Amino acid sequence: MSTNRQDVADVQSMLAQAKRVRVVCHRNPDGDAIGSMLGFGLLAERALSNTPVDFYCVDPVPEMFHFLGAAFRVLPPPPIEQWSPETDVVVFVDCAEPKLTELHITHSQLFDGTFKTVMFDHHPSNPLFATKNFLEPTAASACEIIVQFADAAGWDMDAAIATCLLTGVYTDTGGLLHSNTTAQVYRTVARLLRAGARRQAIVTAVFRTASISTLRLWGRVLEKISITEEGAAISAVTEGDFRATGAEYSDLTGAIDYVNAIPGMRFSLVLSERDGKVKGSLRTLRDDVDVAEMAGRFQGGGHKKAAGFALQGKLKPEMRWKVVEDKE
Repeated sequence: MSTNRQDVADVQSMLAQAKRVRVVCHRNPDGDAIGSMLGFGLLAERALSNTPVDFYCVDPVPEMFHFLGAAFRVLPPPPIEQWSPETDVVVFVDCAEPKLTELHITHSQLFDGTFKTVMFDHHPSNPLFATKNFLEPTAASACEIIVQFADAAGWDMDAAIATCLLTGVYTDTGGLLHSNTTAQVYRTVARLLRAGARRQAIVTAVFRTASISTLRLWGRVLEKISITEEGAAISAVTEGDFRATGAEYSDLTGAIDYVNAIPGMRFSLVLSERDGKVKGSLRTLRDDVDVAEMAGRFQGGGHKKAAGFALQGKLKPEMRWKVVEDKE
């Protein structure tokens, strides 16, 4: 993985001329979205000194990431009338495509060339929608790409920034357990630890802390698992499940890893209802299965072993029975 020096210099020049930098991540943010958004924004804030930096997401930051101090600076995006194409630079992180920001309709000017934009992402399906694109499909996380950009730009990094970026690396690799944990990932982790990243704080907040509502929701996910003849482990939770358990939508994060742990499965799928849509999260441990291709059939995308999609509609349970020959 390499960062083009000219592209880095062009972005530095673009940012130096900006009067405001706005950093945006995808809806329903995970650790890489929050970590890369805060990490890049804080890096830019240090490098640009007096230039204000804002952080935007259409959904609130999940509670598990509140240990990152800057998480409380994340706000819903203001109306497009309050943005300025003459003075703003907009930075998108961990966004595989514009619609994942949920700004593609209300803030369409952000994607049509009206604004100066920068993108950091690692999803191979990304259409390169920004003015300057830093796309590296072999990277395990967007944070990994931002670390390399910062080093190429000569930007200083303190412990708070390093902790944000390590959060994204850790969450997108499942605590360095997933198959996307490459040698480069370990080099990135070492770089961030040298900068003062609080590894144990990340492990405690993300992997060793769960609210009772989260556990109750996960219990419903595990209770509803069914195995198909094709070798898939499938579960689903409705809006009623969220209400009954008191869980937030973000509490579902991580549950699919338990569904995906069933031995012998080709892939796993967790469906969930939200605001008139059904979201599907796909995972696989096998090299001969491409869940990004599956998600693509429903206008979704992602990585070969982790992908997702969203469809308009709601979940409707269906019971099926099969008669088999009794050989006893």
